[in-house]
Amino acid sequence: MSLDSFPAISNKPVSALAFDYGTQRIGVAFGQSLSSTAEAVTVLKAKDGIPNWEQIGALIDRWQPDIFVVGLPYNLDGSESELLVRAIKFGNRLNGRFNKPCYGIDERLSSKAAIEQVVAQNSGTRKRAAIDDIAAQIILENWFTELNLQIRVTEPENELP
Repeated sequence: MSLDSFPAISNKPVSALAFDYGTQRIGVAFGQSLSSTAEAVTVLKAKDGIPNWEQIGALIDRWQPDIFVVGLPYNLDGSESELLVRAIKFGNRLNGRFNKPCYGIDERLSSKAAIEQVVAQNSGTRKRAAIDDIAAQIILENWFTELNLQIRVTEPENELP
């Protein structure tokens, strides 16, 4: 059981909702590949990893993403974590419920980066519980960076006549 990292390589721009999956909170961000930018959207409450699917449906209706991206929480040493399996199931459920492709990306250290970003921007005034949406933003920005690298690697080189 896994999630693909990227779609079949194409230069077509895509918009995405990204999720920083957790058992109590799920951070959500939206972005688009044309500029490789993302913005934090919200933090959803979850009960033992199960979100309110109607809230997710409302976000999909509002943002109209082409795809989903889910952060995959590997352990720092690269081994699979218990939460990784649940995040993959969440991604597969997103795909099944909303019929949009779902991709995964290693999210190691995204929460740490989100904390550092919040502290730098707000002098530490934002509560730790509210960083999940920023972690989702970082996950999506990293995914766009990797996607663009994949596209560059697979593009045929321009040949001189």
